Amino acid sequence: MPGAVIAEDEPLVRGEIRDTLGLLWPQLTILAEVGDGLEALAALERCAPDVFFLDIQMPGLNGLEVAQRLSGRAHVVFVTAYDRYAIAAFEQGALDYVLKPISVPRMQRTVERLRARIGSTPADLSRIAELLQQVVPPESKYLQWLTVPHGKELRVVAATEIRYLRADSKYTTLATAHGTFLMNASLRQMREKLDPQLFWQIHRSVIVNVGAIDVIYRSFRGALEVKLKDRSELLPVSAAHAHLFKDSLR
Repeated sequence: MPGAVIAEDEPLVRGEIRDTLGLLWPQLTILAEVGDGLEALAALERCAPDVFFLDIQMPGLNGLEVAQRLSGRAHVVFVTAYDRYAIAAFEQGALDYVLKPISVPRMQRTVERLRARIGSTPADLSRIAELLQQVVPPESKYLQWLTVPHGKELRVVAATEIRYLRADSKYTTLATAHGTFLMNASLRQMREKLDPQLFWQIHRSVIVNVGAIDVIYRSFRGALEVKLKDRSELLPVSAAHAHLFKDSLR
């Protein structure tokens, strides 16, 4: 039976890929699920998969760097949010690509191609990073969108829709103008994915979208709080982060 590794740093997207493959290709064994490039290389050596579902943007080594290392050793399906990336990757020898959020009809086509090519030699991807260098979108260093659980569904949230994130035990609460979502990711993990020019950590447990701030209050004890344009709650600013607002309070 063929085996696969899923390398994707968003747990919810990993779950989408796994569940969709389970529906469309139950004979495929998922040998490992990993969240960064270094773990992906370790899984390659440990599992020797036939197929690698490989996110292009991952911490550690990115998907293009990993693809170079596994060139000719496994069939690659790139997972990406960027059409330009995906089309160029496909044209330069990658077996296939799927776009986030995961679509069942699109994955069905991928599965059909994989079934047809499983017994063949995987593509040579040794120059994939060089070939695709010109199509990397300049903003791709930081998160542009993410998926969050909403009942039994997944909701796609653009980074620009995020108002703030707050640490909530082992989870993180993400707030938009219209609601809140509980994410299975730490505040630290989210901070590393967000553009620091747009998202400021104002407290050890709070990151805020600067563009969403409406009013900065100073309490009678001197502590700062921020009020957002379309949220009613006040968010605390710790003394360690008060310097971010020094120009606004002069």
